[in-house]
This record gives sequence, C-alpha cells and structure tokens, in this order.
Amino acid sequence: MSGRARLSRSGDFDAVYKKGRSAASRTLVVYTFRHDEETGDVRLGLAVPRRVGDAVTRNGVKRKLREAFADASSELETAHDVVIVARPGVADTIEREDHAWLVDELRSLIEQTLTRNEAAA
Repeated sequence: MSGRARLSRSGDFDAVYKKGRSAASRTLVVYTFRHDEETGDVRLGLAVPRRVGDAVTRNGVKRKLREAFADASSELETAHDVVIVARPGVADTIEREDHAWLVDELRSLIEQTLTRNEAAA
C-alpha cells in the first residue's frame, strides 16, 4: 500500500466518522465512506489507541491490520475510505488467532458497512 493509499489527516478521519457507515465486533470497529476523488484509491486509516498496549504492541497490531486489510479489501470498489479502530483486547485476540481469522473478520465488517451504505442510498 503506497503512502497515498493511507488516510493521515484528521479531517479525512473526521469525514469518514461523520459521513460513513460503521460495523463493529468485539475487537474492531470499521468505518467506510465512498469519496469522490479523482484518484479512486481505497485509502486506509488506522486508529489504535494507547489502551490497546504499549508502542511495540500497537505497532504490531497496525502491521497485522494492514496485512489483513490488503487481503480483505478485494470486496471494495475504488474510491472508498476505510478507518479501522482497534478496541482494547485486540492484541491478545490477534496473537491467539491466525491471519485468516483477521481477514475474515475484516471482510465481514466491510461487507456490513457496504450493505448499510447501499440501504442508505
């Protein structure tokens, strides 16, 4: 994922939180929002709060979320912004479960948000 394919400005995150749809599980919350930029890239933003763990733990969670998102985002068309918010306890769950579990979890949450986007349209 290139640097352009990441959300980094707080205004971009705010737009996804306010205008997008969300779906949640015990360990993750996923927000999606269809944007109208010319690039049409799927952009990812990660929010991993300090409650998840120390810096090493949070960085490991972010790395695993990026890897899983790369596999799970095939369902997304172009021009979507996605924010994944990690909840406390996610590090332990990711440690116990395999990569396929995380990919399935993200796919399920993304699918739920897309269904809600279609219903709202």
